[in-house]
Formats: sequence, structure tokens, C-alpha cells
Amino acid sequence: MLRPRRRGIASVNAEVRDGIVPAGGALARTSDHGPETSGANYRLVALIIASALFMEFVDSTVLATALPTMARDFGIRPQEMSVALTSYLLALAIFIPASGTIADRFGSRTVFRCAILLFVLGSLACGQSSSLEMMVAARFLQGIGGAMMIPVGRLVLLRSVAKRDMVNAMSWLLVPALIGPILGPPLGGFIVTYLDWRWIFYINLPMGVLGFWLVGRFIANFREDNPARFDTLGFALSGVSLGCLLFGFEMVSRPGEGAMAGTLVTVGALAGFLYVRHALGRKDAILDLGLLRDPTFRLSVIAGSITRITQGAQPFLLPLMMQVGLGFSAARSGTITVATAIGSLAMKSLAPRILRRLGFRRSLVWNGGIATLGYAVCGFFGPSWPVWAMFGTLMLCGFFMSFQFTAYNTIAYDGVDKQHMSSATAFYSTFQQLMLSLGICLAAVALHLTTIANGHDAPRIGDFSVAFWIVTAISFTATFWNLKFAPDAGAEISGHAAAAAKHG
Repeated sequence: MLRPRRRGIASVNAEVRDGIVPAGGALARTSDHGPETSGANYRLVALIIASALFMEFVDSTVLATALPTMARDFGIRPQEMSVALTSYLLALAIFIPASGTIADRFGSRTVFRCAILLFVLGSLACGQSSSLEMMVAARFLQGIGGAMMIPVGRLVLLRSVAKRDMVNAMSWLLVPALIGPILGPPLGGFIVTYLDWRWIFYINLPMGVLGFWLVGRFIANFREDNPARFDTLGFALSGVSLGCLLFGFEMVSRPGEGAMAGTLVTVGALAGFLYVRHALGRKDAILDLGLLRDPTFRLSVIAGSITRITQGAQPFLLPLMMQVGLGFSAARSGTITVATAIGSLAMKSLAPRILRRLGFRRSLVWNGGIATLGYAVCGFFGPSWPVWAMFGTLMLCGFFMSFQFTAYNTIAYDGVDKQHMSSATAFYSTFQQLMLSLGICLAAVALHLTTIANGHDAPRIGDFSVAFWIVTAISFTATFWNLKFAPDAGAEISGHAAAAAKHG
């Protein structure tokens, strides 16, 4: 187990004197593994962070709907607009690994506010763009802010909430990640149809300004007394590796781009190998591989990554299946897929009670199988299915998958001490982004190959079905990793041990 040195009373007093504790808030007692008690406003803190993440997740999906209209205004072909998407991914790949180190040095509240400010400024620049080049630069600026918001927001929550309240707090944090990709496309369609496409970016401005103020008012500025030295070489190698892998995954599904995609993936894998050689044994590595020595963190990363393949694929496959395979309008498709958001919201209040009753291991094993098989059922959607049956199926899928990621994202940090919390959130967020992108890639490749194998010029409903079954079959293998969790893993977080003793 990784053990840091304890901070003394002088350090705590310095935090109070420097305004690190939020106005009106009490300083929670802390231990090596985080606060022993949660602040009175921990639910508000979770909601503030969730709102900022919701802004980012909606923005990342709403843009795709407007690309054809934007291309027409810029006087270019629609396919050339893909660089506006990939420039954002590049910024994520480069800066997510650095987020933990930067937060340790300058304080989590300071970095989180700067991330929101950068995202808002990037959104404003996107709305003012008059050319593709301006849009690409603005999206990269947005991506820098987005890269900091996800891991630093999670870090703020982990350092603000006691273990016994973590499931409840984390369930709030997971809602935007699940409903953002679902609400984005129909919202984008509405804006493009009835307003100017620039409002896709302008809607971020009031949300960002409010979030900037709320973070400064209610969130503490946690920082390390002696932050690690910045790993410049590791930063460069991880940026090249992750950037090439993300671009390569994204290009695999494009016709005629196989050679370029293969080159990028090869370069990314080579840079990744060099990074591993560089990082082994280093205490200041920008992505700390030593975290994988903790079995709970390691299993959460592996099992969660495999499960996220389905989570990344479904926002890509579902709208296409309904509009191309079933002939639904974009509006009708959006009203059906929003069911997953409703299901994820319904889960929020039930997750703590389920985990207290069953514990993490049993919950992850059984719920993970149900969640994955639920999305496999989507492969059976067809013209004979009534809308209410599709809606109900997707609502259940959203419920079970939301629970699964609440559990993964909570138990991952059970054995991580306070000193390594920032590097753990950066590591976890990096793999989360990578596997979501891989899920889109695998879904696109599966759909493309199935369409060719069936001799179709364009994908049909049966082709979508096979693509769903392929990605869910891959994610179902996470069950074998879930079985490796210790029976008492996360017992302090879930309260399962206490509940078992009470009923025993």
C-alpha cells in the first residue's frame, strides 16, 4: 500500500489562513486515505462538479450534429470538419496526464476554475470562428480546459468526501457522463434547425460563468505541500502515445485511411513502450504505473476499461441504428435514446443501498453482466418493436450501466492514499477517455466489416445488430476481472461489512 507522510497541524492552519477551506465550511478531519468526515456541503460540491462535467460532455457530442452546416458556412467539404473533433481529442490526450501534477502544485480549486475559464473562452472562440483553422485552434483551447475538468473535478470530490459518503457523491458525478452523450445529439439537432450553429458553443457561456463563481465559493483549494517535480519527458512521450492512439482509433473506420491509421497506432504503441520504460521505478512519472500495484485500483482500471467499450459504442450505434436502420427521424430517435438518461438518474438514490446490501464484488459481477446483456438486447431492435419496448429497454440499460460505473469509479480509490490521489485520478481519467474512443472505433469497424460481409452498400438493421453483439461480447469479458475483486473490497466505502454484521 502506498503510504504518504502525514501533514501536521501547521499545514492545516496554513490552509485555513490561506482561504483554502471554503467560506462557512468546517475543516474535515483527514487521514492518509482522505477525509474521515465529509463537509456539510459535500452534495453541493458534487453537484457543482457534475454541472461542469455536464457542460463538457454535452459539448463533446452536440457538435457532431452541426458539422455539415458548419462545413457549408466555412466553404469546405463536411468530411474535412473531422479535424475539429480530433483537435479536441488531441488536447485531452496531451493534458489529462498532466492534470494531477498541476493540481498538486497550484491547488485543485485554482486549476478547476482555470479549466472552466479555458473551456468558456474556447467556446466563445468557437462561436466566433469564421474558418476551419480558427475552429481547430479554438477546439484545442477547449480541449485543454476539458482535460483538466474531468480528473481535477474527481480529485476535488475524493478529497472532500469521506469514504462512507463516496458512493452517494460519486453517483451524482457519473450522471453527466451518462446523459450528456444522449442529450447532445437531439439538442444539437434542435439548435441547428431552429437557431444558428454558433449557439452550440454560446450555451456554455452562462453555465461556465456560474460554475466559475460556485467553485470559488464552495470548493476547497487542496494542494500538496511538496508537489512532485514535473515529468517533462514523460509528458512528451505520453502525449505522443495517447494522441497517436486516439487519432489512429478514430481513423480506422474511415475508408481509405487504413495505412495512416496503422502508422499512427504503431507510433502510439512505440511511444507508449518508451514511456513504460521511462516510468518504471520513477516516483514522479506523469502517469504513475506504481498505482497498478494496488489490486483494487488495477482491477477497476482493467474491468472498467473493458466495460467502457460498450459505453463508448452505444451513443454512436444507437442513433445510427434508429435513423439509418429503422428509418426514424432525428427527433424521434432522440426521444427514445433519452431513456438511458432517465434510467441513470433513477439509479442515483438506489446505488448506496444496493452496495451496502451486496458489497462491491457481488454487485459488480451480477450488475455488470446484466448491464452488458441489456445493451446486447438492443441488437434485437427491429421494425416490429413498439417504441415503448425500446424505451423501457434503454431505460434499464441506463440504470444498470450507471450503477456499474458508479461502483467502478468509487472502489478504484479505496486503497489509494491521499498523497497519490491526484496521480490516480489522472491515470484513471486517461484510460477512461482512451477506452471510450476505442469503443467508438470498434463499433465503427464492426459495422463496416459486417456491412461488407453481407454485401450491402449501406448498413441495414441486421448489420447494426451484429455490431452491438460484438462490442457487448467484448465488454462481457469484464466479468472475469470482476470476480477477482476481494469479497471485502470497498467494505468501508459501501458499509457492507457493518450491514452484514447487523443482519448476522
